[in-house]
Amino acid sequence: MAEPLFSFEQFEFNGIQGGYGLLEGYEKDIYGGKGKQDHLFGLEDWEEFESLCSQYGLFQESIPEKTAQISKAQQQPLRSSCWTLDELQFDTVYPRIQPIQDSKKIEEPIHEPNKEKPYPFSLSSLELLNNYGGGLKKLKAENSSNVSSEVNVEPQRLSTEEIMRVAGARYMEFSSQRSDDFALHRHPFGFALMGLSQEETNDVELVHLLLSAAEKVGCQQFEGASRLLTRCEWIASDTGNPVERVVFYFAKALREKIDRETGHSIKGKGRKDLMSLGLGTNLASIAFHQELPFSQVTQFTGIQAILEHVGSSGQIHLIDLAIRSGVRWTALMQALSEQDNSPVSRLKLTAVTTIDKNEVEETGKRLQSFAESLNLPFSFKVVSVAEMKDLKEEQLAVEEGEVVAVYAPFVLRSMISRPDHLDVLMRVIKKLSPSIMVVSEVEANHNSPSFVTRFIEALFFHSAIFDCLEVCMSNDTQIQNRLKTEAALFGEGIRNMIAAEGDERIIRNVKMDVWRAFFSRFGMAEIEFSEASLYQASLIVKQFACASFCSVEKDGKCLIIEWKGTPIHSLSAWKFT
Repeated sequence: MAEPLFSFEQFEFNGIQGGYGLLEGYEKDIYGGKGKQDHLFGLEDWEEFESLCSQYGLFQESIPEKTAQISKAQQQPLRSSCWTLDELQFDTVYPRIQPIQDSKKIEEPIHEPNKEKPYPFSLSSLELLNNYGGGLKKLKAENSSNVSSEVNVEPQRLSTEEIMRVAGARYMEFSSQRSDDFALHRHPFGFALMGLSQEETNDVELVHLLLSAAEKVGCQQFEGASRLLTRCEWIASDTGNPVERVVFYFAKALREKIDRETGHSIKGKGRKDLMSLGLGTNLASIAFHQELPFSQVTQFTGIQAILEHVGSSGQIHLIDLAIRSGVRWTALMQALSEQDNSPVSRLKLTAVTTIDKNEVEETGKRLQSFAESLNLPFSFKVVSVAEMKDLKEEQLAVEEGEVVAVYAPFVLRSMISRPDHLDVLMRVIKKLSPSIMVVSEVEANHNSPSFVTRFIEALFFHSAIFDCLEVCMSNDTQIQNRLKTEAALFGEGIRNMIAAEGDERIIRNVKMDVWRAFFSRFGMAEIEFSEASLYQASLIVKQFACASFCSVEKDGKCLIIEWKGTPIHSLSAWKFT
């Protein structure tokens, strides 16, 4: 039948760092360098469901002959790294799309777990920042070619992430001159790259100040860092262009880190507040998940994979570790109700939650009502635990003959800082012997024990996110929702990963290579997505106006959703062997 469309010792996580390509062809030009003087994951909309299914061709019996064109980014040489569940350094390569090729397995040394490393002496000594500027030669050549061939065409503005690359390379060059931090802004001739517009030059200078401040924070030179941050705060704005908004939130985070390091009492959001970032049902959060393609690609493609593995079973038990609005399951319900050859005799959905049980129960009522409209036998259960480490196998009440599928959307990362909680959860899931476990996560490296490394990784990742927000939520009706999302979701996340340390640092993302190593400890094997699922992912991306900037890469058997070449989310499927 055609596929319907639509040993447990403590693990030491290891991340991979490097592979950006060395800085080449960097040239500095003289110009008048005057600085400028002024200046919410995974929620779907219930009312949009049927139109979405119709648009994306979900769960159709026939698959178009044209399959998804999904490519894998060419791998760059990888450098040494360390990985533990508590300390991660990562590969943050953002190359252009290349033809699919097999991922390379990396053997890396493992450092002692749970030990914070001291701050490095100087940010400018980090090759990581130097590597981020590695695309400048090609970038400059492309810009030069465009100008020469289309003299009368206004040059295309650099993306936010490209501005960060230029600023990083420029900062390395500037630092090599051993100049004073404010020399650039006092001297009429600064370090620059030819061809930047005045606004781009101003943005590069602003990022340069931010990097200087981060260096001094890393060296615990808080007085000098504070002076630089004052300048950043004067120029940056949470309502400015994407670069200014990114700098605004990172400067705010650095300011809080200084306050923490100098003994000032700072009370931030609690653990549960941080863990629930992006899971709200407010209008800003709904708008974010509707206008950006990432969530819909991971959700609909993940549900497609689950359907293919459990759809032919008579008794299905779904376990959702972060159900939120639950609309994704209406798609699966509709597909199951339309099956003639293998009708479902019982569909159970168990929602595991550590937050508001009442809200989850309301979700269950809506799903029950939807199932009744389809004459689908359905039952819903909430398993509420204070912490994931309290979860027991018997609470999930899996009965004999049931085929189990587990869905874990952006939830495992919240337990990286508490490895015992994550270990308990995986032990319980393993005992259930699910037919498939679908995992979606943020594909980024935000768990390095080194403050400076974590700062740089987070800066470049969020530059891509803010660039995406600018493109996808730019009209007058969307701007306010965008600003709220940036402040409540990403601003708080930046603040926690930059300003906090130890147990207080909750926001920790790791990349797919790290999850693969972790899952292997539980005897899990990766499942390849079918052509139907790949087509589904490609089709969803094409429905968005920003489709030309969003791509789906294939990394081994998992999918990576990218924005202008920067990995944003990962989607993977697993089984227990």
